[in-house]
This record gives sequence, C-alpha cells and structure tokens, in this order.
Amino acid sequence: MIVLGVVVVAVAIKEALDSYELRHSYPEEAGTARGTKVASREAEAQRKPKLKPEPAGQDWQPPVPPVPVDRTGHASCEPVPVPHAGEDDPHDECADTFPPNRYPGMDVLVGGVRFDALQVGVRVLWEIKTHRFDTYNEFIRDQEIDKEIEQLRDERRVAQACGYDFVVGVSTEAHRDALLAVDSFLKIVVTGCKR
Repeated sequence: MIVLGVVVVAVAIKEALDSYELRHSYPEEAGTARGTKVASREAEAQRKPKLKPEPAGQDWQPPVPPVPVDRTGHASCEPVPVPHAGEDDPHDECADTFPPNRYPGMDVLVGGVRFDALQVGVRVLWEIKTHRFDTYNEFIRDQEIDKEIEQLRDERRVAQACGYDFVVGVSTEAHRDALLAVDSFLKIVVTGCKR
C-alpha cells in the first residue's frame, strides 16, 4: 500500500510539474500568473511593422532596373537601355549623337556595367568623356587619368567578355594623349564635343 501511495504521489507531482511547465511556456499565461500583462501572440502578429522614414529627397536617385542575369547567374551580356546616369546635358547629347547611340536618351547596361552608348549597327560600346581636361592643372590631370584608367579597363574587360568592342570618346587631343600614355591598348576617338 505504501508503494502504491508513493507511485500515486509521484504521478501527481509529475502532472503538476508538466502542467506548470506547459502553462509557463506561453508568455501571456505566464505574465498573468505573475501579475503582469503581456501582449498575446495574436496581438503581436497583427501589429504593423514600423516603416523606415522616407528620405527628404536630397539623396534620391531614380530606380535602376535590376541587372538581368543569364542562366548561370552572371550579369547578362544582353544590352538593356537605362536612363542616363547624370543630369549632364552636354555629355548626354555627345553620347547620343557622336557614336551614334542605338538608344538615344539612354545609357546601356551590359554585363552589369553601365556604358554611355551602344553604337548603331555594330557591337561597339562607348564611354564618353566631355569634361574640360585641358583646363586642369597637372596634379588634377594626373588624378583624373588614374581614376579614368581604372574605370576604362574595367569597362573594356566587361565589353570584351560579352563580345563587344570598346571605344572611349574624349573631347580633346590632350586628353587622348594622356590616356594613351598610360594604356596604349585603349581605342580612343577625339569627339570634339564641347562643355
């Protein structure tokens, strides 16, 4: 009889512990048991997430379509017209008319890189430079050439990997000569476009 009593008490204790554990696994019940109020899971699920504040507009850029990808997940080599990147009308006009551009008023995205123009009738991508290179002092010229050479080599690599030729259009002979002094393999055309 004593053994049976111990077993009954043990079962009762186990059930009480299980019940206590089960009851306190839900915060809303545990909170009420302790005398505090906790929001129910349903109320939490219905609560709307807080939105991030919208920018004031100073740094806003128009959306750019996502880079198309091919079946391997790499950026696609198919040309995709996208709006001109900046608000530089003389530059955009030069990019639209000099090559001439297959997509007037647009840049072209190829291999995940934005080019100023895709020439009509041929597989040639263009990067147009219209800044007033001749007016810069020697230090600024050197800085500009270093920056441009890095950009142009990356663009040339992507263009060639996608089966396109790559040409750089510059406004002056001095700018062309400075670029060729650093990379003689660039194809550079003097456009004569003015700022």
